[in-house]
Amino acid sequence: MKKTLIFATALSFLACAAFTASAIASDKGPADMTLESTIDAASKPKPAVFPHAKHQETLECAECHHGKDADGKQAAYTEGMKVEKCESCHNKAAGMPAKLDTFKAVAHANCKGCHKATGKKELTSCKACHK
Repeated sequence: MKKTLIFATALSFLACAAFTASAIASDKGPADMTLESTIDAASKPKPAVFPHAKHQETLECAECHHGKDADGKQAAYTEGMKVEKCESCHNKAAGMPAKLDTFKAVAHANCKGCHKATGKKELTSCKACHK
């Protein structure tokens, strides 16, 4: 009887853990996001509307996201990594190089660079994102 109870308890625990891990892994963020700087006020144009779910249909998370290691250096994204706001590192106070020192600079480099490289140049105009 005790063995059955212990087995049932362990099985229930494992099932709950698996369900929780599955729920966390399936959280891919909001379908649409409004992107705007909250740190560098001088860099605040109209917010950009970003169709996050649409991009997830064809891209892996690591193609856009990365993190940082213990030394503050860029580290490749790994599944399940906490995604921070870009400007938590990419801001004028963080001492980044000029091409990377604002959210606007990195968003334009990443997004516009990808759209140019994939032949979607119509998506590189201001009005394509800033509506």
